[in-house]
Amino acid sequence: MNGLADAALIVFAKAPVAGQAKTRLIPALGAAGAAALAARLLRHTMAQAAEAGFGALELCAAPDTTHPALVAAARDHGAALTPQGDGDLGARMRRALGRRLAAHARTLLIGTDAPALDATMLRAAAAALHTHDAVFVPALDGGYALIGLARRREAPAALFEGIAWSTPEVLATTLERAADEGLRPALLAPVPDIDLPADLVHLPPHWPEAGRR
Repeated sequence: MNGLADAALIVFAKAPVAGQAKTRLIPALGAAGAAALAARLLRHTMAQAAEAGFGALELCAAPDTTHPALVAAARDHGAALTPQGDGDLGARMRRALGRRLAAHARTLLIGTDAPALDATMLRAAAAALHTHDAVFVPALDGGYALIGLARRREAPAALFEGIAWSTPEVLATTLERAADEGLRPALLAPVPDIDLPADLVHLPPHWPEAGRR
């Protein structure tokens, strides 16, 4: 388990439905192409998550858990498949983290938009929680690709409520809130998110979408 028996990893993912997934990439890839990329990002992320060797792995899905790609990803990597449920992104993240923190000393949460977030970085983030209360992997767009908490209690509401999600201020605001809560955060190296056509350059070079702009 690489010393991760007491740690959980949650992967937040959206069903790769054409016209609903990675919609900001549709101008470059088309609706079907954007959905196909979303499915590939899901498979890649789950493979890295499983390789990292956490004590518990959870795929937390939206809008529900019925899409075949989600079912297959959870089954193939031994992950629990759970619904994200209602609420904005912050409410859903807080609920998922709180659920795992009730049973695990350390819990990380990631999305599927940052393929550079590999198993090595996931292990490093978990290790940081031995000496810090929280850990973040910044995203180049001002958000974050990973959040982790080490406290065995409900995730602090201040980190998730009233955040202007999908804006360049997400990480800065969250770090200010963490300081107000008395948390000691660790920051790892930043990674790019794949959200816009210009971001396709950050895909692994052997992926066919990497050549699209």
